[in-house]
Amino acid sequence: MTPPRSGAFAAARHALGPVDEWARAETAVHHDRLAKPRGSLGRLETLAAQLAAVAGRVPPPVPRPAAVAVFAADHGVHAQGVTPWPQQVTSAMVTALSTGGAAVNVLARQMGASLIVVDVGVATELVPAPGLVQRKVRTGTADLSMEAAMSLDEAGAALDVGAEVAKQLVGGGARCLVTGEMGIANTTSSAALVAAFTGRRASEVTGRGTGIDDETLARKVRAVERGLARTDLDGEALPVLASVGGLEIAALAGFIVGGAAARVPVVVDGLITDAALLVAAAVEPDVLGYCVAGHLSVEPGARAALDHLGLEPVLDLGLRLGEGTGACLALPVLEAAAKIAGEMATLDEAGVSGGG
Repeated sequence: MTPPRSGAFAAARHALGPVDEWARAETAVHHDRLAKPRGSLGRLETLAAQLAAVAGRVPPPVPRPAAVAVFAADHGVHAQGVTPWPQQVTSAMVTALSTGGAAVNVLARQMGASLIVVDVGVATELVPAPGLVQRKVRTGTADLSMEAAMSLDEAGAALDVGAEVAKQLVGGGARCLVTGEMGIANTTSSAALVAAFTGRRASEVTGRGTGIDDETLARKVRAVERGLARTDLDGEALPVLASVGGLEIAALAGFIVGGAAARVPVVVDGLITDAALLVAAAVEPDVLGYCVAGHLSVEPGARAALDHLGLEPVLDLGLRLGEGTGACLALPVLEAAAKIAGEMATLDEAGVSGGG
């Protein structure tokens, strides 16, 4: 049963505006005055300028504390044999996430970030836990290779969940949002969304996910192809999301828009959250100015999505775990960019002349 619509996603869309380009330009000028050769800090300089544009402040505030939100859901396409992992792994991993034992928990602790897990569509009922937020829209999606994964109302409800979580985290003091996810078979849904929004073939953007063999990969590609074949790829973004997406992917899209509306940077993780950003950007293009690609997943759909969006990842470490791990690892780089802009001496202050 679909929960009542709160309108949080619509409210976030209404509040969302473009980043502050004056602040970006002023930060770039400020960097040229710092005690270093012009442009010598590379991406740290452009990231600082983006952080200033997001906040509308020069120098930019340090994006700390950060809050990680891991959205969890199951996928009906699992029935097509697209992964050797049983669907019950989703609920088991949600338990590990909500009790602090998953990889992203370790990294979030290291980075000083808070973490919550949001059940937006896990197929089984979960035992309440301190780190778990129960916002189930339905118990997993339908099989996208056979029928629409969810209804438009269900997709909308999941978008609302994500936007609400973003608003609550920022209201609670978060100054940077980190995207995370958990859902067995969600790389299949993500590949379908990437293909739909980038125009790539299913075989180009469908990867091995958890390390599947050739036979399983072939089934996975066929499932994506069947889902795309019954979807109106020339239609609006949200019906495409409902047709081949996932509940956690919809929630992530709402979360990204909600974070942008609150004018905080949103660090996007790997393939699944890249797919969510494709949806969010198709609905609200201004959202891109608020987003940082934390890392490049080894999944082929991730590069296709980031190329389409015009985003360059901060890190490339060969990761493919998901959960928000790569995005967490990018946080120190963002913090360093803001601190360089705010704390480094200028050429004049350092008594240095010349250069260029």
